Amino acid sequence: MTAAGAVVGSALVAVRDAARVGVTTLELDEVAEAVIRDAGAVPSFKGYHGFPGSICASVNEVVVHGIPDRQTVLREGDLVSIDCGAILDGWHGDSAWSFGVGELSAADSDLSEATRLAMDAGIAAMLDGGHLTDVSHAIETETRAASARMGREFAIVDGYGGHGIGREMHLDPFLPNEGKPGRGPSLVVGSTLAIEPMLTLGTADTTVLDDDWTVVTDDGSRAAHWEHTVAVTADGPRILTPRP
Repeated sequence: MTAAGAVVGSALVAVRDAARVGVTTLELDEVAEAVIRDAGAVPSFKGYHGFPGSICASVNEVVVHGIPDRQTVLREGDLVSIDCGAILDGWHGDSAWSFGVGELSAADSDLSEATRLAMDAGIAAMLDGGHLTDVSHAIETETRAASARMGREFAIVDGYGGHGIGREMHLDPFLPNEGKPGRGPSLVVGSTLAIEPMLTLGTADTTVLDDDWTVVTDDGSRAAHWEHTVAVTADGPRILTPRP
């Protein structure tokens, strides 16, 4: 999984480097697929339940599962969330991050940073002897703390969260991004989860568009999405999708 995760990290860095004004999300998809296949891996998203892309490219009010296409052209100030997965030797890596095209507004910058910090808090809770919802509670607690520090109200997207991962991309258990600690399956050495908070600057409510994939905020507010695949080890949490 570390090897698969390294491929994902490299693909995400290549996509971010290519994300400039005037570039389409389909062009970003082609960049990611080339990196993945050149490493001897397979894009885990492509063909998954019919999804056509190697990445999910979600721009501004799109929360997750944006389909890469020729029509979505990046503009100055866009908030872009890229989710990417790869399979190598039967093992999966899955990771996402959000970034700006050019300079982000202060609000969008705070949103992305709050989402990253919420993910980091969830990662820190991946400890041997803990429970699944310790991660959920850590994500929620940091989100509320970031709201207070930054003076902005961040909403945790309702109904979406992380998941188990290993020989398949999506495995039980589902990982909520909020909740009380001390519940759910035990975390033990070798447990692996994809930890992925999704926050917005407005509502927690979303709608899936007619393409049956694209998830957008109901009020048009911007969203951010950060994700790492993480393992519990005897020495603490280990990120399996590092970015070079």
